[in-house]
Amino acid sequence: MRARDILSNLIMPLKPTDPGSLALNWMEDIGVVHLPVVDKDHYLGLVKNADIYSQKDANEPLNISKVPLHRFYVQTDAHFFDVLRLADSEKLSVVPVLDHHNHYKGSITQSEIIRAMANFTSVTQPGGIIVLEINTQQYSLSEIARIIEANDAKVLHAAVTSSPESTQLEVTIKVSVMNLSSIIQTLNRYDYIIKSSFAEESQYDSLLNERFESLMRFLDT
Repeated sequence: MRARDILSNLIMPLKPTDPGSLALNWMEDIGVVHLPVVDKDHYLGLVKNADIYSQKDANEPLNISKVPLHRFYVQTDAHFFDVLRLADSEKLSVVPVLDHHNHYKGSITQSEIIRAMANFTSVTQPGGIIVLEINTQQYSLSEIARIIEANDAKVLHAAVTSSPESTQLEVTIKVSVMNLSSIIQTLNRYDYIIKSSFAEESQYDSLLNERFESLMRFLDT
């Protein structure tokens, strides 16, 4: 999934001659704290609401008041993870997207990032979730996938988290079936440690809500 595939329809870029007060009104209406400033199709940078508030006169044009512009952006073929990484590292509510000639092509909001995350992780597809604890040296996704496929299921998504202080990995796997009993039994036979599983719809919905709330907190800074 590329940046060009998740552009927002809500973001209209500002012109350098627009007053700061207009930028603040648009930000409030859309629910963001950044907006791109574009001269024709030339991207100048992101303006932040706090920088406008710090100006003496919010009615002055942006290019007169000398509001600082932040040159954060991704290119159209950037992977969705690059968008997420930039939004997190720079605490951006809007991520501008440029082509390889540095022409402004659009922007991505947090809502698009969340929807992209939902699609990328197969959140909208039915299935169960298994969380494994595995030693780093023993981890093999191909072997885990083989076990799951031997039980007439498919791996829809897999995510691995680790701690620098531990040699253990937490592997979260979403599979294409809700009945996990045969998969769990087989994993047990292969001495996998199962930390938790979510097979009922209520458990599954609860986990999704928890993960989405974590993502919202992760982005809403």
